[in-house]
Amino acid sequence: MSHPHPELGPPPPLTADTLRVVPLGGLGEIGRNMTVFEYAGKLLIIDCGVLFPEEEQPGVDLILPDFDYIRDRLDDVAALVLTHGHEDHIGAVPFLLRERADIPLVGSRLTLALLSAKLGEHRIKPETVQVEEGDRRSFGPFDLEFLAVNHSIPDALAVAVRTGAGTLLHTGDFKMDQLPLDGRLTDLAGFARLGAEGVDLLLADSTNAEVPGFVTSERDISPVIDKVFDDAGQRIIVACFASHVHRVQQVLDAAKAHGRKVAFVGRSMVRNMNIARDLGYLTVPGDLLVDVKNLDDLRPDEAVLVSTGSQGEPMSALTRMANRDHQIRIEEGDTVLLASSLIPGNETSVNRVINGLTRWGAKVVHKGNALVHVSGHASAGELLYVHNMVRPRNFMPVHGEWRHMRAHANIAALTGLERDRIVLAEDGVVVDLHKGRARITGKVQAGYVYVDGASVGDVTESALKDRRILGEEGFISVIVAVDSTSGKIVGEPEIHTRGAGIDADAYDEVIPKIQESLERAASDGITDPTQLRQLVRRGVGRWVNETYRRRPMIVPVIVEI
Repeated sequence: MSHPHPELGPPPPLTADTLRVVPLGGLGEIGRNMTVFEYAGKLLIIDCGVLFPEEEQPGVDLILPDFDYIRDRLDDVAALVLTHGHEDHIGAVPFLLRERADIPLVGSRLTLALLSAKLGEHRIKPETVQVEEGDRRSFGPFDLEFLAVNHSIPDALAVAVRTGAGTLLHTGDFKMDQLPLDGRLTDLAGFARLGAEGVDLLLADSTNAEVPGFVTSERDISPVIDKVFDDAGQRIIVACFASHVHRVQQVLDAAKAHGRKVAFVGRSMVRNMNIARDLGYLTVPGDLLVDVKNLDDLRPDEAVLVSTGSQGEPMSALTRMANRDHQIRIEEGDTVLLASSLIPGNETSVNRVINGLTRWGAKVVHKGNALVHVSGHASAGELLYVHNMVRPRNFMPVHGEWRHMRAHANIAALTGLERDRIVLAEDGVVVDLHKGRARITGKVQAGYVYVDGASVGDVTESALKDRRILGEEGFISVIVAVDSTSGKIVGEPEIHTRGAGIDADAYDEVIPKIQESLERAASDGITDPTQLRQLVRRGVGRWVNETYRRRPMIVPVIVEI
C-alpha cells in the first residue's frame, strides 16, 4: 500500500503519457474538497469547497484550499467540475474565480443554481455548462461522462474522466439508497459498464467506510418525523442543512398532514429552498409557507420553523435561539428536531446548543435519541459493492479523515486489489497514473488558507497561535520610557493587563525587577529597543510563570524620549 512520507520533494516533470492527480483538499479531513488533474498541458479541477473552522481557529470564517499550485497556470484550466451543491464542494469557487473569472463551471442544474446565487453575492457572473446524468462532454484533452448518484442533496453526479493515459472514476459524495425520495438511483449499471471497459484509477468517497452494512433509506425517516409532529403540543423547530432538500420536503409533507404552517429561518435556508422550489426540486403544497414575520399570528401548535444551525455554528439561527439572541425565543414545551448528522469536530458546539435549548424548556430530538437522520455517504457494504462492480486497476480513497481512508483502503484490499495498487495520499501529495500504475511521485504545497472577514490568506498559523494565547491566557502590556541616548529608564514602568487573571497590586512585585534589569542593560551599553523589549518580555514572563503558572501574551512597549 503506497502512502505519503514527509520527506517527499517536488514531483518530476509530467511526461506525455501520464495523468497527474493532485488533491488540494478533502484528504485527511471532512471538507475543502478539491482535486486537480493534469494531462497534455491542461488542468481539470473536480470540486472546490471550504472547510469550516474549529474552536482552535478563533476569528476564522472559512478555510480554503491553497491555490498556489495552479495560480501560475489558471489559463490552462479546461473546466471546474462540481459534483454537487454542498459548501464543502462549491464554497471556495468565488475565491478561485477572483483569480480567473471565466473558468467554465460544469455541474447539474441544481448545483449550478445554488452556486450562481452564491456567486451573485460576490458580484461574479460565471460561465456555466449545465450537464445531467448520461451526458458526455469534452473539455480540452479530458473526455467526461456524468453518472447519477444519490446523496443528501438532489442532482449529485459522479464523473468518469477518460484521457490518453487512462480512465478514472470519481464518485463524488454518494450513497446507494434503493428507495430514494426523488426516485433517482445511483447509476450502478453505469459503474458496472465502466468497470467492464476498464477503470485505471477509482477515487471514491470514504466518509462512512468504518460503518458496516448499508445506509438506511431516506424513506425510513418519514414515520419518525410524523411521530415528532404527533407528540408536539407547541411549536416545532427543525434544524437541518440549508441544502438538504429531501429532508425539508419530508418536514413540509408532515406539516401539511398535521395542519401546520412552515416558515424558513436563516438567509441560506430561505435562499436555497426558494431555488429548489423554483426549479421543481421542492414541492410546497398550497399556502403552507408563511413569512417568519407572521409567526405571531399563529397559535404555537400551528407553527413549524425550518432553520439552519444543526452543527452548532456560532452565528446560525438555532445557536442564537439557544443563546436568547434571536427574535424567535424558545418557550417551555417547544420541540426542536435536529435532523442532521454530526460532522466530526462539532460535537462540543452541538451539545452546547442542545443544553441551551433544553435550559429554556424545549424538548430536543436528535440522532442520539431518534432515527431523525440518515447519512448521505455510502457505508462499508455499499463501498464493497462498488469495488466489486468497478474492479479498478488502482484505488485512491478520498473525502474523509485518515481513519476513514484507511478503512476504505482495507475494503479495497478485501476485494483482491493488490496493496501496492492502493494509494493512500493526503492533501498536496502528487499521484501519477502511468502505464496502468498509480504511484506517489512528490508533494506540493496544500496548506490552509484562512478567510477572516474581508481578509483572505493574511491570517497565519502564528497569528492563530497568538489568538489562542490571548483567548486562553490574556495579555500583559508593559510600557517603559527610556532615555534615547543612554538607554536609562525614565520613571516607573506601567503595566496593563486583560484576561490574565492577575490583580493589579501584584505587579508591585515585578516592577522593581524590570527596573533593575533595564538599569543593568543601560550600564552595559545596551540601548537597542528590540533588545530592551526582549529583556522585559523574559523578565515578566518568568515571573508570571513561576508565580501563577500561566503563560499570557506579554507585549513590551519601549518609548524613547
